[in-house]
Amino acid sequence: MCPVKAIHRLRVVGLIEGISFLVLLGIAMPLKYFGDLPEAVKIVGWAHGVLFIGFVVLLMMATILADWSLRRGVVFFIAALVPFGPFVADRHLRRYAVEAAAPAA
Repeated sequence: MCPVKAIHRLRVVGLIEGISFLVLLGIAMPLKYFGDLPEAVKIVGWAHGVLFIGFVVLLMMATILADWSLRRGVVFFIAALVPFGPFVADRHLRRYAVEAAAPAA
């Protein structure tokens, strides 16, 4: 797989994971504690967990294929732990995808 594709996949999963995190915090958690619906957290939490694991795997692949430093990979990992972090990280990932595509052109 080329670095550009790896970064693109990371961006897509990162954005979906970021949305699932916000849904978990903003919708499912209030439903659990204020609406007495713990199933919401169970379902959304499970989906978010799967997406997070996928994000981490794709982050490792992109870090290796794009020859990123360990520090850059760790920064993107930390961004995934913070609400709205994946959306901020996506802006940087978009720039890195352009940089990775430039030598191939």
